[in-house]
Amino acid sequence: MRKLSRRADEIRPSPTIGMNMRAEELKRQGRDVIALSLGEPDFHTPDNVKAAGIAAIQRDFTKYTATEGYRALRDALAEKLNRDNGLTFTADQIVVSTSAKIVIYSALLSVLDEGDEVIIPAPYWVSYPDLVGLAGGVPKIVPCSDQANFKLTVDRLQEAITPRTRALIFNSPNNPSGAIYTPSEINELARVLAKYPEIWVITDELYEHIVYDNHKASSFAGVARELAERIITINGFSKGYVMTGWRLGFAAADKRVIKPMADFISQMQGSPSSISQAAALEALTGDQSFMAKNRATFQARRDIVIEHANQIVGLSALRPSGSFYAYINCDGWIGKTSADGRLLETDLDVAEGLLMEASVAVVPGTVFGLSPYFRISYSLEVNLIREAMKRIGEFARGLR
Repeated sequence: MRKLSRRADEIRPSPTIGMNMRAEELKRQGRDVIALSLGEPDFHTPDNVKAAGIAAIQRDFTKYTATEGYRALRDALAEKLNRDNGLTFTADQIVVSTSAKIVIYSALLSVLDEGDEVIIPAPYWVSYPDLVGLAGGVPKIVPCSDQANFKLTVDRLQEAITPRTRALIFNSPNNPSGAIYTPSEINELARVLAKYPEIWVITDELYEHIVYDNHKASSFAGVARELAERIITINGFSKGYVMTGWRLGFAAADKRVIKPMADFISQMQGSPSSISQAAALEALTGDQSFMAKNRATFQARRDIVIEHANQIVGLSALRPSGSFYAYINCDGWIGKTSADGRLLETDLDVAEGLLMEASVAVVPGTVFGLSPYFRISYSLEVNLIREAMKRIGEFARGLR
């Protein structure tokens, strides 16, 4: 048999999607599984945005656009970045792609050489280390526990930097913890990075519109303006604009790095969907009142999850400031045995136990780089969330 590449042997599928697929398979077998595993809002794309996509088809806006994205959309993104984030960019400093994941990958390809290190605070979005590896880099994982509010501190950043460090991946609001960095915290990190001009900052701001309790998600580039030329700001339409299936992300940065990013994207995918871009233009320029309603709904769900989690023996949870996830500490369950005789040695065992014994799908903290925790997505209706938390509580009462 012909040998496969090293990358083919090492790459793994997305663990969050994998857990959701397991939950769906159990549902097909007749199990009443509640899936709190997938990061997708249960809301639908706003009607005006859907109508813009339909209108694009009807007027035959169905051809290739520029590979870096439709000019009118990039102009609108420049206005959005100025309005929402206090950033000044022109259309030629912005690239649009089929997803934020592709944009992140193109950024890594543009700044890394083989063996370069990338600092990734944990917990992290599951794809960061794999994307770094695919780009030839070496992930440098820095654990940031709930005692540090899941945030990278100045001391931990300084300790992680080596002569091989070429980038920091920064995610706020964070998936999976929901932590949001304040402007002062960003400034403290920026003061450290200012001493190392060879280090890029790749900042993932996908959840910026999903924030609670009057918090505001500050853009790294909007705070650390002295580092602006080496910050790559990445965002997308999936979460805040409820456009997961439209597959559209974007980046804004200095032209020196945006140009190779656009070139990599042109080779990997060509231009993004013209129809999705027409819908995204309406999302940026049309009525956005739905965001406040969605935030209020998510916040109510968050409060239910956190209240219940902190009442369950062996669990504890910080209150997320953003995103629609709770990252729950399950250290009090480790070493115990479930009612079905399952020994819980790791959070992988916890997730497996909850799925098979409580019919609740969660994602183990191991895949986010920080254990023992599990992630709950509260992107389901309240009655399902309440039932899921009830089942988790029953599972806890059966532990010995």
